Amino acid sequence: MAGTANLPSKMPPSSLRSLLTDLIDYAGLFPPAKLSMQDAVETYNRCRIGEQEWMLGRFICPLARIAEFEAAASAYMPGTFATSGYREMADAGEPWRLSVLVEPRPGNDIQESLDQIHAFNTRHSDERNGWCEIDMLEIKVTSPNHIDPILDQIEEGLFPFFEFPVTTYCRGFVAALSGSPAGAKIRTGGIVGGAFPQASEVSAFLHACALGDVAFKATAGLHHPVRGSHRLTYEKESPSCTMHGFLNLFIAAALVREQRIDDRTTQAVLLEEDPAAFKVSEQVLGWKGFLVETAKVAQAREAFALSFGSCSFEEPVEDLKKLGWL
Repeated sequence: MAGTANLPSKMPPSSLRSLLTDLIDYAGLFPPAKLSMQDAVETYNRCRIGEQEWMLGRFICPLARIAEFEAAASAYMPGTFATSGYREMADAGEPWRLSVLVEPRPGNDIQESLDQIHAFNTRHSDERNGWCEIDMLEIKVTSPNHIDPILDQIEEGLFPFFEFPVTTYCRGFVAALSGSPAGAKIRTGGIVGGAFPQASEVSAFLHACALGDVAFKATAGLHHPVRGSHRLTYEKESPSCTMHGFLNLFIAAALVREQRIDDRTTQAVLLEEDPAAFKVSEQVLGWKGFLVETAKVAQAREAFALSFGSCSFEEPVEDLKKLGWL
């Protein structure tokens, strides 16, 4: 990878740009990168002002570490702040956006977390503290019955994603989310081979979400655009396994939503390991003969296939350059 970092970039075709815009939520705090808060914040800031900033989404942080985040990030957030007795201007631009991991208390109570989020957002609506907003939550649940009690506590302006095991029958979870201002979250990998769901399970998740009109995000194991074998961690002796590709996943999602492809075709898209099988142009994006118009790709991203979390922003970018798509 070291030899690809300085490859020149090009503007991708409109269909691919629609797919990639704001796609990658930065999760540098989490394995396998597992950066310190300071390093993760500095990396995110570099990505925000870098050439491919248009692909970057939210910074992902456990709510339990939000005070640590504030201490590390305050100097980088957009807005005016005081330091060393004079005024300075941080990087101009839109407020930083955060998605925070929330752990419900017994009885599915998250009110304390919501109070903490409200206090954070109030502080960072003031330019002197740096502009930043928590607008998404990520919450693990083990039963569909846990969803409604949590949703009842969440006020307008916060969008929650509920993570549940896709190895179980997922339609009950998705049905509990249908018709509510909330999304589903699928874990697509990890640092051990057994953490990667089968293509059949991912396909079932996509079809359930499309049927219920439920938006989703993904997390883990999606560092590379196209499915293939890669090391599980950054250690030299790390074993390898076959990982899902983020282009496979999000093109499959767009085809499920816009072209209503069946389960068998969805699995074939998810299992594809040949980059040449994916079709990218100004007008359409897709796999083999299954194509989605650029405007429909944008609609699918905006309302259905929202983002994925990655502990690396550079790896996806470098792989896209290798493929000649950036």
